[in-house]
Amino acid sequence: MKALTIRQPWAGAIAHQTKRVENRNWKLPAKHEGARILIHAAAKPDRWAQVYGEHLDLYSAIVAVATITGCHYDNGNQVCCSYWAQPDLYHWELADVTALPEPVPAKGARGFWTPDEETLNAALRQNTEVAW
Repeated sequence: MKALTIRQPWAGAIAHQTKRVENRNWKLPAKHEGARILIHAAAKPDRWAQVYGEHLDLYSAIVAVATITGCHYDNGNQVCCSYWAQPDLYHWELADVTALPEPVPAKGARGFWTPDEETLNAALRQNTEVAW
């Protein structure tokens, strides 16, 4: 299972709110479409965003799992798929998001990365109802 590092407050908004689009400047590799992934909160927040709330100030931890259901490009010519969507970027569509009851500390990486076995097992043990 792969993980994706996302800066706060966006990782928390995915885990605990309604953010179901991840904005990226690169297209989702086809092999990841339909994949279940871990959502990892980066070590540092987005410097342009304001971070408020107990779920949004967690850093360097896996905070949720989600399924990537698709990807499309927003050319900025129309209102796109979500309040969270930004123009002129790829929108990775997320579904079946489940927040972990206890964040799992982990060092992230750019792009998709593979957590070590101990970290993955700590996330998997938290919610046996999630289809991995």
